[in-house]
Amino acid sequence: MASGQLSRAGALACSGCRHACHVMLYCDTKTQLFGRIPIRHIILMQMRFDGLLGFPGGYVNPSEETLEAGLSRELLEELGVALPISAEDHVDCCHAPASSPSSTSRLITHFYVKKMEEEQIKEVEKEAASTATDHGQEVLGMVRVPLYNTKNGGGLAPFLSHSFIGNARSQLVDSLLRLDMIAPEELHKALAHSLKIHTHTAEDLQAALTRTEAKRNWF
Repeated sequence: MASGQLSRAGALACSGCRHACHVMLYCDTKTQLFGRIPIRHIILMQMRFDGLLGFPGGYVNPSEETLEAGLSRELLEELGVALPISAEDHVDCCHAPASSPSSTSRLITHFYVKKMEEEQIKEVEKEAASTATDHGQEVLGMVRVPLYNTKNGGGLAPFLSHSFIGNARSQLVDSLLRLDMIAPEELHKALAHSLKIHTHTAEDLQAALTRTEAKRNWF
């Protein structure tokens, strides 16, 4: 078992811990971007209310409901669709990253992966924007993960450079490798380019901050 990970039984036996369940919904697809770039797979994530990317799901109380029942309840609120989740979809659970170096996380995250048909995924996207009670509030919109890399560096690399909640980025990367959705060397290249993008983004933010400071001093 990897460092930081827990067994399902061990996680449920944790005293005083909170639990959060999230799921990666995906499907295979033969569609192509611009008719020439294979999309290969559709993976759904969401832009959260806090501006961070994450997977659908939320807090679950194992003393009142099973992990899977709680996750299905959260999905109905966020996606507008009652998706059945089973224990077989469970991938791993671990302590969530601590909010600061001096704090200890008491939150355990449970991660699920569920494969669906392409039409089912499209239905989820439609319902999430039209009937989900959390749309526009806790969830600002569903997004697809671009698994391709364009010649000008677009696609997966810029996506990975965005800000993710907790361990969502590592959950995505691990799933891409575990399910053979992308070649390891291709993913490595995307991550390396993502680091460069992150550096440029930091420089842009610093420049924007400097401009803001200058204008603030005028008043």
